[in-house]
Amino acid sequence: MRQDALRQLRVALNDPAAAFRPGQWEAIEALVVRRERLLVVQRTGWGKSVVYFLATRLLRDRGAGCTLLISPLLALMRNQIQAAQRIRVCAATINSTNPEDWADVRNELQAGRVDILLISPERLANDDFMQNYLLPISVGIGLFAVDEAHCISDWGHDFRPDYRRIVRILQALPPNMPMLATTATANDRVMRDIEGQLGPRLKTLRGPLARESLRLQNLRIPSQARRMAWLAHHIPQLPGSGIVYTLTVHDACRLAEWLRSRGIAAEAYYGGLDNEQREALEDKLLRNEVKALVATVALGMGFDKPDVGFVIHFQRPASVVHYYQQVGRAGRALPDAYGVLISGVEDDDIADYFIRTAFPTAEEVQQVLDALRRGPLKQNQLEAAVNLSHGKVEKVLKFLSLESPAPIARTPDGYARTPVQWTMPLERIERITEVRRREQERMREYMASRLCLMHFLADELNDPAAAPCGKCAVCRPSGLSADFPRELADAATQFLSNLDVPIDPRKLWPAGMEFEGQRGTLPGDRQAEPGRALCRWGDPGFGELVRTGKKQTGRFSDELVQAAVRLIRDRWSPQPALAWVTCAPSRRHVDLVPDFARRLAAALGLPFAACVRKIRETEPQKTRQNSHQQVSNLENVFQVDREQVRPGPVLLIDDMVDSRWTITVLAFKLREAGSGPVFPFALANSSTGDGD
Repeated sequence: MRQDALRQLRVALNDPAAAFRPGQWEAIEALVVRRERLLVVQRTGWGKSVVYFLATRLLRDRGAGCTLLISPLLALMRNQIQAAQRIRVCAATINSTNPEDWADVRNELQAGRVDILLISPERLANDDFMQNYLLPISVGIGLFAVDEAHCISDWGHDFRPDYRRIVRILQALPPNMPMLATTATANDRVMRDIEGQLGPRLKTLRGPLARESLRLQNLRIPSQARRMAWLAHHIPQLPGSGIVYTLTVHDACRLAEWLRSRGIAAEAYYGGLDNEQREALEDKLLRNEVKALVATVALGMGFDKPDVGFVIHFQRPASVVHYYQQVGRAGRALPDAYGVLISGVEDDDIADYFIRTAFPTAEEVQQVLDALRRGPLKQNQLEAAVNLSHGKVEKVLKFLSLESPAPIARTPDGYARTPVQWTMPLERIERITEVRRREQERMREYMASRLCLMHFLADELNDPAAAPCGKCAVCRPSGLSADFPRELADAATQFLSNLDVPIDPRKLWPAGMEFEGQRGTLPGDRQAEPGRALCRWGDPGFGELVRTGKKQTGRFSDELVQAAVRLIRDRWSPQPALAWVTCAPSRRHVDLVPDFARRLAAALGLPFAACVRKIRETEPQKTRQNSHQQVSNLENVFQVDREQVRPGPVLLIDDMVDSRWTITVLAFKLREAGSGPVFPFALANSSTGDGD
């Protein structure tokens, strides 16, 4: 059988001289011959997918049913399906990108013509999938495989709550069915947790985790502008193409734009892109059509390009395990590749934010439970009933749904309370939060390490074979220089000062809600035009000036007026041309925005009219967490003096923009009162929403 498997391996890899890596055949034999349950912990690039593909082929040749593979990312599924075809493994997937194929996949499954079915863990939450796809084939599944199994563990760096459903599914499948769980990023604590959840029969096969090709290096460059200058100077000199990781979507987009401005082919990659865009960007990197993808963690598990020449981190990841998983994208089939970690001044703040928001708070959970006591509610109805953002409501619902037993259930009428007596697992949350904080501290220690960097990473992963690598900047102090031309730093500073932020107009009132007699779609002639914000709140440069004016001096500086003029005249140029200026009123800071608006109007040579009044006090919009709450907070709040409204295009000024509902309502009322097109302008975008 080993010779048969070796022949299949060579076909899969298109390499007549290919041989099994240490541990690969042992894992395949354990699954196919002894039908064991395995946890395989091997470094990135070792070839874990080879194990479940070849095991599937061999089991199918012996009459077994199809393999069910749980994969965390759609990108991973695409790569795996392509690889499976080379060894005659018929792979199919059920995911959100291919609903038109679901009926055919179901027919092929029931006819026994699918060798391996790939799904995301989130699919296990879908009742239709469970009843009509999984249940009919469950007794005949030949192999159950879980990729990136560290996601099962609460302690894992990429814990995904839907992975908890895997444990429940496994308990319902035949006990003699072979099972494979694979990961490259499990330390001893995570391994114990996985073993505890997947059962006592689980055996662990573990290999060395050090990556021999990586030349690791750490640099401290606190300033974002200086880090940007370093990247622009060094990336063109690095081999091949690679990945630059950032902690936020905002930084990924901004950094990609900066690199392009310096003539470097770079694109931003993050979770908010649609699947076609993400696939196109992955293909560009695979074909070396970009020098770098500037990516969030969305480009992590599952992306496989053997010749990635460098991985650079623009900010420090939250844990050593995060870092190992990401830097491991580099040099899988190269003798040398660079892994450079740059630490910045904002690293701790970003890491603290992610730690604080990892779990819903007890207060947020209680709001949802109290609302559901009044009866089943769909999510949009729930958002109208609680003062929580859309994302927080989703987080609470998932958190509660995955508790065992769960205090809520999804019904045809919406989410409803169950009779379960449940209390918030505060002790478990505190334990996990404390682990996250220790991981953050270990990452700080890694940045300051004077010992071998690869040894540090392997040791943190409890690799018994951890040893000095002889290649990192500690073992061999000949890494990349920390220097860069001063003029590049000046250019980066100027670039950051000229980064305005689009304000996209809202076109719909919140679902199911009426606002002052309006519902559904806003009429086109009552919508705001696309607008601009000068900067993001708190960003280097203008963001800091806006903060100073609002929080300290009580007056926005002339420098901000001049910057706004340059943006409006040189980079924006609203069309049709502006005819007059007005502003959003406030009863808390009466003169702050009108004073700025008058000075800006004068600098633009336009008349100013304070035609909008606030006729009742409200809670600050920033305290309202979702669209229903934000729009309700603006009901019957503003009054427009028609005598002062002019018919031409108007610049509507506010100091901050976040949800965009204030400018939506004001634009609606201004157009109703006879103004021309309304162009919103804000000094800063204060939205904190940022995913991967």
